Amino acid sequence: MTILFILAAVIIILLFIFKNLKGKLISVAIPQDDSSSEHFLKGKLSLLTYNIAGLPQGISAAKLPRKISIAEIGEKVEPFDIVNVQEDFNYNTAFYSKNLHPYRTSTKGKIPVGDGLNTLSKYPILEYRRIPWRHCSGPDCWTVKGFSFAQIQLAHGVTVDVYNIHANSSDAARAARARRENYRQLAAYINEHSADRPIILMGDFNAHYAYKRDNLHEFLLTTGLSDGWVQYLRKGVFPEVTPKFIAQHMLSLNNDTESLDKIFYRSSKNLKFQPEDYQVEIQHFTNGEGEALSDHLAVSLKLNWIWEE
Repeated sequence: MTILFILAAVIIILLFIFKNLKGKLISVAIPQDDSSSEHFLKGKLSLLTYNIAGLPQGISAAKLPRKISIAEIGEKVEPFDIVNVQEDFNYNTAFYSKNLHPYRTSTKGKIPVGDGLNTLSKYPILEYRRIPWRHCSGPDCWTVKGFSFAQIQLAHGVTVDVYNIHANSSDAARAARARRENYRQLAAYINEHSADRPIILMGDFNAHYAYKRDNLHEFLLTTGLSDGWVQYLRKGVFPEVTPKFIAQHMLSLNNDTESLDKIFYRSSKNLKFQPEDYQVEIQHFTNGEGEALSDHLAVSLKLNWIWEE
């Protein structure tokens, strides 16, 4: 009887405790899933394109020691969501040594086999291809320059085609002719492989609207792309052709000056882009003495995006 009495007392006590806890147990707040539909329907992208002057020391036009400078560039590009670099030839190991982007393309190699193009991203890179130019001139033929294609996933079911470009350089007639063919080749590729797709294209275009021998207007018309600088800062007004065009020194540019380095974009039926800010990054990519880390100034663009079913 004593044992039964003890068991009954224990049961009564447990029932009393459970009754007091019941309200608390059923009112526990369950954290909301971060993968809500609203989270995946809109967002912001910070984009950067930068020619990092990765030709071998002594050949590179940049003044500062290349290995140290390029390692510093790799660290300084970290705040940007998607980064396209050009001339990442001989110091890729240094470039990636301090970089924290979780998704990065593997280098194609040093000159003369590499194209110098790489993409770094905070979003998954689902697919990547490199395509060499069919036309080049002079020193541009010494290595395999071209453009690259990457499909990047911004959210579940939301992807964008990201192109990186390093076009033929120089404003000599023969070089400009090769560059025009570069853009025609790229336009044909875009129209075949990215038809009706959202696009981000950024890189070293080596071209100016103000230069009569360049065909940027033809390229934009053929592909339906928009120039972030023209649309955001110039409200859709393109620079006029200058009869005796002479490009400014690349380290003397600012937001009001047309750069060789450009960022283009194109919306699709479902994924819409809207530029929010454009910057020639004058101060960010400098060493402790304020000297530029490359012979180019990086260019950045912030894009708002929204996915509409």
